[in-house]
Amino acid sequence: MQFGHFDDDAYEYVITRPDTPRPWSNYLGSTEYGAIITNHAGGYSFYRSALNQRFLRFRSNSVPLDQPGRYFYLRDQADGDFWSATWQPVGKPLDRYESTCRHGTAYTVVTSKYRDIETETTYFVPLGQLFEYWRLKVTNTGNKPRKLSAYTFCEFTNQGNLFQDLTNLQYSLFIGKIEMRDGMFHIMSHPNEAYDPQNITGEPGRYWMKVFGAEVSAFETMRENFVGNYGSYAMPKAFTSDAGRLTNFEAAGENLVGVQQVDLELQPGESRQVCVMLGVGSPETHGFEAVAEFGSFERCAAELSKLKAHWHSLLGSIRVKTPDAEFDSMVNVWNAYNALVCYAWSRSASLLYNGERDGLGFRDTVQDFLGVTPLLKEKMKDRLKLMLTGQVANGGAIPVIKPFSHKPGSEPTPEDEVYRSDDCLWFFNAVPNYVAETGDLGFYDEVLPYADNGEATVLGHLRRALEFNLERTGKNGLPCGLAADWNDCCKLGYYGESVMVAFQVRFGLGVYAEISERLGRSDEARWALGKRETLDAAIQKIAWDGEWFIWATGADGTIYGTHRMAEGKIYINTQAWAVISGCATPEQARQCMKSMKDHLATPYGLTLCAPPFKDTPRKVMDGVVFNAGIKENGGIFNHPQSWAVMAECLLGNGDQAYEYYRAYMPAAYNTRAEVRDVEPYVHTQTTYATVNPNAGKSRVPWLTGTTSWSYHSAVQYILGVRPELDGLRIDPCIASDWPGFEMQREFRGMVLNIKVSNPSGKCRGVAELRIDGKVVSGNLAPLKALSDGSVIEATLTG
Repeated sequence: MQFGHFDDDAYEYVITRPDTPRPWSNYLGSTEYGAIITNHAGGYSFYRSALNQRFLRFRSNSVPLDQPGRYFYLRDQADGDFWSATWQPVGKPLDRYESTCRHGTAYTVVTSKYRDIETETTYFVPLGQLFEYWRLKVTNTGNKPRKLSAYTFCEFTNQGNLFQDLTNLQYSLFIGKIEMRDGMFHIMSHPNEAYDPQNITGEPGRYWMKVFGAEVSAFETMRENFVGNYGSYAMPKAFTSDAGRLTNFEAAGENLVGVQQVDLELQPGESRQVCVMLGVGSPETHGFEAVAEFGSFERCAAELSKLKAHWHSLLGSIRVKTPDAEFDSMVNVWNAYNALVCYAWSRSASLLYNGERDGLGFRDTVQDFLGVTPLLKEKMKDRLKLMLTGQVANGGAIPVIKPFSHKPGSEPTPEDEVYRSDDCLWFFNAVPNYVAETGDLGFYDEVLPYADNGEATVLGHLRRALEFNLERTGKNGLPCGLAADWNDCCKLGYYGESVMVAFQVRFGLGVYAEISERLGRSDEARWALGKRETLDAAIQKIAWDGEWFIWATGADGTIYGTHRMAEGKIYINTQAWAVISGCATPEQARQCMKSMKDHLATPYGLTLCAPPFKDTPRKVMDGVVFNAGIKENGGIFNHPQSWAVMAECLLGNGDQAYEYYRAYMPAAYNTRAEVRDVEPYVHTQTTYATVNPNAGKSRVPWLTGTTSWSYHSAVQYILGVRPELDGLRIDPCIASDWPGFEMQREFRGMVLNIKVSNPSGKCRGVAELRIDGKVVSGNLAPLKALSDGSVIEATLTG
């Protein structure tokens, strides 16, 4: 079943049926002023923190799933019939109500048609501003005059902290207040406390709301008066019992809402516009000034154009044309945009995440760099430096970085019990990728403080990351799992040994050696290669299980991921990383990837492990708490899917890599969206496997490590265009039935045009490389041979 389509030219996904399996969402704003909106205008807004500074209320996992939100209600003054400018919340029958939603890059536009009235509602947050626009255009498409009333609606929090607002009601119901000041709502939390306009964070909270474009004829500020205690967002009391009359009551306690009524008379063919501005701060400190500068339809349109230009320029960094249009939609627009959103918000704000992870999860964020590096380039350097200063002097890391309060050099050193073994190892993917993209080789010599005390060069930080794991090894000489390795559910015990982390350390040692050689520090390179040789011997001694690599050995002697276990015999990560790290011998690589396919492949992706857990005790595997076939209990964890893709590409198996990629690629489900349920334009954390009756349904969209690795694996492994210090490596590993592809890529201030042809139906292997018509040896397009507009042509092996 299909509910929409991709419009890549407009950088939009167009929802043509509003009754999507679940509400499909989008993001507005920035890390300062953030907002989430669905195709029904459900969602919420917050300042910096979705947990502690939320000012539009939202109830997660309620029914419907995405209410309340930012609504426009319309009411016919002649007969009292009412509807909403988005299908929900009123939900008129779809044989009489039409709706289309265009989710774009940080904006959403919803059009609807009902009883000869057409509406177009546009929502966005202007660049660099602390307010949002809701612009409503109403058109009479009939042949007789119409008298309508339009009503804004949103529900404000009484307290910025999510849990205080929704659960501590004996306190929070009595601290909110709204006043109408010179035509503007002043929304207050703790109204009697002095407000500091220089500190708009936390309590007391101050917000403002203004309607322009039509005169406000009446207003309502208390939910009980508008919705009613026995009404609903679909059937507000004000429409069903009070004939649309509002009371102009200024709330002082209870539940606060922003309802303002404007009356519109429309001749046939006539249109009228109304706009809402809602923002942070008081009217005196922020609102009046913002309205004076931005409160016109012309300025609203100009700000929307500016917003689009900003986002489209970022997404224009890489543009591809392949035989797979759905693959193109993901690479050109939605996977890239998804990666930028995930980079901004980490795992803190969505329809599911409510700020529980209020900050930047360390290992999540360091991996998120991979997806945005070719898009942001030098713009991500400050965030990368922030995360490096989240490393402590012993080489471990603070689990969550609070960007607005982080103080490098004076943060408390974490207790040993909280260190995770993989945190800083992701730097060996992120940092070299940044340097290769930008050419900023000097970054390795920049000095940055540790979180707790001391400082080191970036290269020193990388060495300390390796030493952290090398200094914490178990009885077999492999790195300890500590509080957790990548799989938080494996209860290895602090001194259990993680083969997954061993592969990461091996990979890191190789990267460190390459960097050191490039910097002319041969002693450092020899140190790393010597440690790698010792580690290789330890891995080969205990980690090969005959047909695949184990996951880990527990401190109690439990072996995770062995054929001798009845449950959890084999894991995806260690097979893929055995290849990515270069540790597996050629025969081991072939066999372990075959075993991975034989045991883990499903039509929807590879399961994390198999068989799922049922009888294994929680003290051994915490994943047993989940139903079989979801999350860490044999579910399709989408994060490591890309590692399988990368491993197959490294082995030259383009057909298998492409098959794995499409199995979990969101756009591949656009024409059968009921299978996946969630948005067919963004990645998710997890999907139900075939052992579960919900097979194929995906969950936890938008904010997931899946998105960065998927973009990275598509661009740098399947398409095989990888940045290096000395140029671009052209090493595609594509499906054999692809005749080729084209890419336009920004690199070091140049726009390069890449054309790959595959006349013989191969997967991998560049037989000839030409730059502007001249043949060059190998498959590296040297920087010195490139200029703006250069054409790079690669022909795969004949």
